[in-house]
Amino acid sequence: MKSSMHTEDPQKQEQHKRRHFSFRINLFFFCTFLLFSVLIVRLAILQFVEGKKYAEEESFIKNRSTKIAPIRGNIFDNKGVPLAYTVPMQSLFFRIEPDQDPDFIINLAHKLAYAFQKHGKKDQKEITAADIILSMDLGYDINKNKVKLPSYYNVPRKIKSDLSKEEIAFLLEHRDEYKWLEVTEESIRTYETEEENKTTIATQLIGYLRSYSTDRSKEIYQNNPDAVNYLDTEAVGFDGIERMYQDVLRGTNGSKTYPVDALERIIGRVTVTKPEKGNNLILTINKDVQLASEHAITDQLAYLRSNEARRNSTIGRGSNAKAGYAVAMEVKTGNVVAMASMPDYDVNVWTSGISSTEEYNRILPFVNNGTIRTAYADYPDKEKNKHPSSLVFLGSTIKPLTVLIGLNEGFFGINTPYNDVGSFSFGRGNTSRIQNSSGARNGMINSVKAIEVSSNTFMSAMIGIPFYQKYGGENPLVTEKWAEYMAKFGLGVKTGSGLPFEYEGSNDFIKNAENDSYQSAMVFASWGQNEKYTTLQLAQFTATLASRGKRMKPQFVQEIRSYEGEVIKKIEPEVLEETEFPDAYWDAVIKGMKSSSIGIAELPYTVARKTGTSTQDVSGGKVDNAVFIAFAPAEDPVLAVAVVVPEGGYGKFGASPIAAKIFEAYDKYSNGALSGNPARFIEEDSTKE
Repeated sequence: MKSSMHTEDPQKQEQHKRRHFSFRINLFFFCTFLLFSVLIVRLAILQFVEGKKYAEEESFIKNRSTKIAPIRGNIFDNKGVPLAYTVPMQSLFFRIEPDQDPDFIINLAHKLAYAFQKHGKKDQKEITAADIILSMDLGYDINKNKVKLPSYYNVPRKIKSDLSKEEIAFLLEHRDEYKWLEVTEESIRTYETEEENKTTIATQLIGYLRSYSTDRSKEIYQNNPDAVNYLDTEAVGFDGIERMYQDVLRGTNGSKTYPVDALERIIGRVTVTKPEKGNNLILTINKDVQLASEHAITDQLAYLRSNEARRNSTIGRGSNAKAGYAVAMEVKTGNVVAMASMPDYDVNVWTSGISSTEEYNRILPFVNNGTIRTAYADYPDKEKNKHPSSLVFLGSTIKPLTVLIGLNEGFFGINTPYNDVGSFSFGRGNTSRIQNSSGARNGMINSVKAIEVSSNTFMSAMIGIPFYQKYGGENPLVTEKWAEYMAKFGLGVKTGSGLPFEYEGSNDFIKNAENDSYQSAMVFASWGQNEKYTTLQLAQFTATLASRGKRMKPQFVQEIRSYEGEVIKKIEPEVLEETEFPDAYWDAVIKGMKSSSIGIAELPYTVARKTGTSTQDVSGGKVDNAVFIAFAPAEDPVLAVAVVVPEGGYGKFGASPIAAKIFEAYDKYSNGALSGNPARFIEEDSTKE
């Protein structure tokens, strides 16, 4: 058989091969034709049937960007000690899609809640599945009750901040299971806390942050052109330095860009543009002097309310004191090295979140900076009108300026004698009468001695009445001219500090002159019972006396640096106004500033000072407020200090011990700037790399 195959006719074999080849060719062409026909039909369907649909979908694929808030700059004291700083943290965000299955998402929320509980930081507030669903903003709650659809999908929602390393590791391990979740780096604001009292340092001066989404925040920044870049979820400066230097501290936004479809669903990978970090601030505040000031006020308040003080009939006049305020300002530069409004509180409560109305009400009495605005001690609302606020009459601390006015107006000479009999009568028929403290009869005194013994009668008879007579009697010009003198020393006008909410004080003599009489207004204004000013204004006034007429702008920042520490700007001293009087007048006034003051006489350098006891009417009767101003060394002033203790009694007992401790702290931490060594603060700059 095998041989028969080989002997088959070759012609037949050739025909067989041709038929087989033709079949394969025909089959190939048929398949090609069939595939080509299918392709033509499909292209026709795409073009004529589905083309419009795909064209519309393609036109709706866009890139959506969400802003990333920058890392906020840090705040340091003048030695480089951090007072407010930003700590990086990892946050978990949820990406919304409109067709997400509620059952799956609720199950995911329960799993996340369990993971947070198991792997989260122990001191964090527990986050429940219901909390997570609420943060996701899906339009339904944990019970699947539809409430509304979210208004937008392309902005991821924050689920949790400050993830632990264990939580991050868990999320990465289960990233396929936990769809639509992403971990993003953010930052949290932290304020340096003093361990002893568990409160932050220079609390009200530095201020705090609040979410930009609040109506009050948006009101504050409504005229700020940079506010268009703020995120509702970011924290912005709400008070103090944080608000004053918001644009310097904030930095520049970054962004996340997502491709989204017509339904605003994220359909691709994110592209991230990193934000630029904000700048750092180097304050004029010295941490050690600031803490010494805060402790001095707290200790003095405790002493005034102690049984020992209460048993002393003189010191016991300050037994109701519950708050105190102090400002220390360098005379030549205007740098404020301490600003204390006490009691204070831990401002980190704003960062962690105020959880209840009760907590908010607890800190409310301590939020306002009483050195620049109205603040009340921690009294129930129904009792507040029975107590003075942080704004009290100057009392006798005004008398050095009163004497300067009298000398400048030519009412008397430096040594012109005046017989102080302890009281002074004025008004129609001399029916109105004022007297010295405790009715003291000082005998024959001159202008210098009048300041030293704090003579109310001298101020009334030798300045108040002549001033009233010179400027027209019952005429608004009288109070206008007096207000002009006050303003030259920073009283009755803003200090120029730039701090938000700063109050310009109250020239009560203007209103009282209109309601009562101009003569009476000028008599009481001449010895400090007709004008209320802030503690910062008192400090600026004291520094102006010390510099003999040079009113400096209070400075709180001495340098602006990049986040990495490079100096961007140095803040130079600024003279706001300069008032010239003859040297003899300045010499006389400063010579008279020798009030008897607890703690001051023991200091190893000369201190020019003036105590004040301002009497104020409240609904519960009359109260005495302790006021004190001083500068040192008297021969070449370096530091000016002002202290106010509402209801503190006599300035000698209630306020001067606080000032003494502030001077001691400044001298200690400035390497003897008051006691003889001209060096200022020791350079220990930890902000440099």
